[in-house]
Amino acid sequence: MRVRLGDDIDDFCVKCKRVMNHLVVSLLNDEAAKVRCRTCHGDHDFRHEQPPPPKIDARKAALIQQAMERAAADGDGATNAVSAEPAAPVETVVAAAAAASKATTKKTKSK
Repeated sequence: MRVRLGDDIDDFCVKCKRVMNHLVVSLLNDEAAKVRCRTCHGDHDFRHEQPPPPKIDARKAALIQQAMERAAADGDGATNAVSAEPAAPVETVVAAAAAASKATTKKTKSK
């Protein structure tokens, strides 16, 4: 079926965070390029009913990478052996990062 300007199509709305009815606003090569949500009236690119990938916080990504590196370093030589005492639990690393983040925030707010 060929899409025309003004047609109703379903698409994922980035403002509503749901698949909603949209109007075709612009076309590119006989396909919808831009659409307008009929609920919130927001314009965005046509997403083919696919939600955007989840965003991960840079600090969380750094903590995950750090934990993976520690796990790889602890696992040298014996892949199935369990150490009696882990170097630092993940909860400790996360708590330390949260405390550092709060300290940085307090310093910037007090200036």
